[in-house]
Amino acid sequence: MSQVEESVEVAVPVRTAYNQWTQFEEFPHFMEGVERIEQRSDTLTHWVTKVDGVTREFDARITEQLPDERIAWTTVAGEAEQSGVVTFHRLDEARTKVMLQMEFVPEGLAETVGDKLGFVRRQVKGDLERFKEYIESYGTETGAWRGEV
Repeated sequence: MSQVEESVEVAVPVRTAYNQWTQFEEFPHFMEGVERIEQRSDTLTHWVTKVDGVTREFDARITEQLPDERIAWTTVAGEAEQSGVVTFHRLDEARTKVMLQMEFVPEGLAETVGDKLGFVRRQVKGDLERFKEYIESYGTETGAWRGEV
């Protein structure tokens, strides 16, 4: 099992950052390699990813969701094994630190080598930077889900 921990500061209030992160179907706009996400229920998402020409599909279940604080998930079926949590930390009224911690099992030699070379860490960092650009360019969320899990 490998681990990644990255964070980014975004120039929006914590509520805005959290609300946008709950819009899973928007992830392909800022997450490299994510082709599509379908929200199948309040707690179940279906992912289609394509990295280096390899397409994978898997389901992820939200295991904990506290508005403006955290969203935790784990895969439950498919071609990926991972779990993680994203937390939202109020820095001031207009700035938020978004922190992502993830554990995953690399599949095969190419993913294992890529993980050892820091590919996954750089991808996560890039995804967070693109989230920053995405939310700051809009200035407001494109939607929200304020339920608790």
